[in-house]
Amino acid sequence: MISHTTQSVSKADIFLTCTEESYYSNELIVQKNTLIRMISGEMKIILPDATYVLGGGDTIFFPHNELAKVMKTHKDGKPYRSVAIYLTPEAVQLYFLKHHQEPVPPTQKPVIKLMEKHPLLDSLFGSLVPYFDLKNELPEYLAEAKVDEAISILKWIDEDLFNAISHFEEPGKVNLTEFMEKNFMFNMSMDQFGYLTGRSLTTFKRDFKRAFSTTPQRWLTQKRLTLAHYQITQHKRKPVEVYLEVGFENLSHFSYAFKKQFGYSPSELVETR
Repeated sequence: MISHTTQSVSKADIFLTCTEESYYSNELIVQKNTLIRMISGEMKIILPDATYVLGGGDTIFFPHNELAKVMKTHKDGKPYRSVAIYLTPEAVQLYFLKHHQEPVPPTQKPVIKLMEKHPLLDSLFGSLVPYFDLKNELPEYLAEAKVDEAISILKWIDEDLFNAISHFEEPGKVNLTEFMEKNFMFNMSMDQFGYLTGRSLTTFKRDFKRAFSTTPQRWLTQKRLTLAHYQITQHKRKPVEVYLEVGFENLSHFSYAFKKQFGYSPSELVETR
């Protein structure tokens, strides 16, 4: 058994790994869909029916629950270094919420794929490496933005692979309370919320009523208005700056619902600040 020292630095779902020993081998099961960019050194991935050898500048997509033998070695006097981005189901779900899109039925399951070189991939990973030199932890919203960028790039350069990871085969029901509390500001239909939580529309509404003791629409309206009220009073923002962010489609509907909820309009609230 060969000893090794591996440094792994995490920024949310983004990881930088550096192997100090000249050779390291391991059996590996990747738990999440992962996009890996080699920075230096060499990585050999051995599968039952194929072998991949990656060097600096190569990028590979690794699907979840794939078993492989991985060998990492120094090359050209440089250690093994790589950056990995986890494309979790939660991140993909959030992508569809943010961009108001729906998944397209895939034609295949995700498979290991050596990505063709592309300037968008170069730009993405080139921008990530400096973050690992920060003394403080990278803010969560910046890490999430980079994961979102990775998903967007994947959609642009390989739509078949994007569709494959967008299909949550047997996703199971996600925790409805946690999901809705985190994503209530996204203006999605009940069908879409149901899909993204692994439920039919009927089951979604039933589980929602059980969790929150009210209907989804009433709860969503109240949560969005409460967030808007907070943004206007605490962050001194204008109604026109917040209504879209909290999940309303137009300003007039937002103003009407706001006054019905609080007894005064958003503009009146601004005047009292």
